[in-house]
Amino acid sequence: MILENGLIRTMDPQVPTQRALAIADDKIAGGVGVHERALASPEVVDLGGRVVLPGFTDSHVHFPTWALAQTQIALDGCGSLEEALARVTAAPRTPGRVIRGYGWRSGDWLDSREPTAADLDAVTGDTPAALIAKDYHSLWLNSAALALAGGDLDREGGVVERYENGEPTGVLREESAWQFKEAHLVVPDDEYVEAMRLGIRLANSRGVTAVHDKDGWLGAIRMWQRLDAMSHLNLRVWQSIPHAMLPHAKELGLISGFGGPNLRLGYLKVFMDGTLGSQTAWMLDGSGVVITSGEELAEIIVAGAEAGFPVSVHAIGDGANRAALDAFEKTRDTWAPRGLRHRIEHAQVLALEDIARFAAIGVAASVQFTHATSDRDLAERYWGDKVAGAYAFRSLLDSGAVLVNGSDAPIEELDPLAGVRAGVRRTSDDRPAWQPQEALTVHQAFEATCTTPAWLEGAERRRGKLIPGQYADLVVLDRDPYEDLDAQVVATMISGRWVHNPPPWG
Repeated sequence: MILENGLIRTMDPQVPTQRALAIADDKIAGGVGVHERALASPEVVDLGGRVVLPGFTDSHVHFPTWALAQTQIALDGCGSLEEALARVTAAPRTPGRVIRGYGWRSGDWLDSREPTAADLDAVTGDTPAALIAKDYHSLWLNSAALALAGGDLDREGGVVERYENGEPTGVLREESAWQFKEAHLVVPDDEYVEAMRLGIRLANSRGVTAVHDKDGWLGAIRMWQRLDAMSHLNLRVWQSIPHAMLPHAKELGLISGFGGPNLRLGYLKVFMDGTLGSQTAWMLDGSGVVITSGEELAEIIVAGAEAGFPVSVHAIGDGANRAALDAFEKTRDTWAPRGLRHRIEHAQVLALEDIARFAAIGVAASVQFTHATSDRDLAERYWGDKVAGAYAFRSLLDSGAVLVNGSDAPIEELDPLAGVRAGVRRTSDDRPAWQPQEALTVHQAFEATCTTPAWLEGAERRRGKLIPGQYADLVVLDRDPYEDLDAQVVATMISGRWVHNPPPWG
C-alpha cells in the first residue's frame, strides 16, 4: 500500500516529513516517489491533502473502567448537587441492579457542599446506588448501599466521612471506597468484556492505537486475553499489575513481557497518596493521605527490579512526589543497571526544587495534559501559592525529563487530540491560558502522545515513528494540526490494517 498526495509527519527528526508513505504487510517500508510507485504497482490511497501521524498512545487509562462507565450515569460537568440528582432521577434503571454513575465533583458545585446518603435516598429509594467521583477516589452511596457493608467501612489508608454523631454521611474515600467496590459492587467479566469491545472501537475512532492500562487490579489481563481470542483486540496494550501481586506473579505465569504483539504485561502500579479533588493528596505540609510511604516504595522498587518490572507510581501532592523521587534515587544502583524505565503518574504539584530531579534520577513524568485545564480552579483553591509547581509540563521537559501524555480516563475523556489541545493552549474554554509559561509546542505535545510512550514501554524500535521497519500504526487527520489544532481524526490503522473508517474518503 502507498499513501500519497498528503503530508506524512514521521516524528523522526532526521526526516520529519514525507509526501507519501509505503507500507508492506504490517510495517512501514519508507517514503516513496513516483518511480518506486511505478515499479511496485501497489494499492494506492489518495490522502487528498490530509495529514498522517503515528498512532496515538494513551499512556494512562483505566480502560475497562472507562469502557464500563460509558454505560453508566454521567455526572461530569454538573454545576450543582441538584443537577447531579436530576441526572440520577432521569436515568433508566434495570430492576435488581445497583444504580451506578461516575464523574461528580462537589468542588464544581455552586455551594461546594459534600453530598450525603440522604440526598441520594430521595431519588433512589431502596435500590442501592453507588456513584464514583470524577477523580475515582471517592464514592457516594445511598443508605441501601451503605447497608451492604453492615457498618464495616473503615480501612487503613481510607477515609469514611462521618457526622458529629459518628454516623457515615455516605461518602467514602481512598481505600474505604476501593475496598467497598471490590466487596459489594462486583461486575461480571462478561459485562466488562462487552463494554471493552465497544470501547476499543470508540478509542480507534479517536486515533488511539495503543494504551498503557492501569486496571491490573481488576484482572484486566484476562479480559484483554478474551478479546484477543475473539479477534477484537484492535489495540496495543501494555498492562500493569498491582505491586501486591508481585509475590504471586511467577506462580500465575505473570512475568515482565508476558503476552503477544498486541498485549504485554509490563509494570507494577503503586499508590503513594490520594487526589486533589478529594483533598487527600499527600502534601509537604503534612496534610493528605499517605497510602504508601517512601520506605515501603523503596522496597517495592527493589523487589520489582529483581523480577524485571519497572514501577509506575501514582503521586499527586508535592509530599508524595518528593517521597517517590527519594525512593527512586535511594534504589538507583539496583534498578538503573537493569535499564528499567520507571515513571511517576500525574506529578500534579511539585516543589520547584524537585522538578529537575526527574531527569537527574532518570524517572519519567507520566502526566495528563487535560488535568491542567479541568483542575485549574480546584488547584488555585486548594493549593494556593503552590500552583507555581503544578502541572509543570514545560518545566519538566526543559529540565530534560521524559514526558508522556495520557487521559486518566474515565477521569478525563479518552481523546488524545483534546489532550494535545490542552497541553498547547492551557485552557479549554474562553478564559486566558492558565500558567501559560507551562504551555507546550504542538510538536512537543504530539511527541508525548505518539513517540515517547513507545520508548517508555521499551517499544521504540517497533512503534512511535513512521520510519522503515516500524509497525504501520497511524492516524489520518483531516488537516495539519501543526497549523490548525482543531484537526479531526479521519481514519486509523494498526499493523497496516484499517481499524477505523477505511478509504476511500469523500
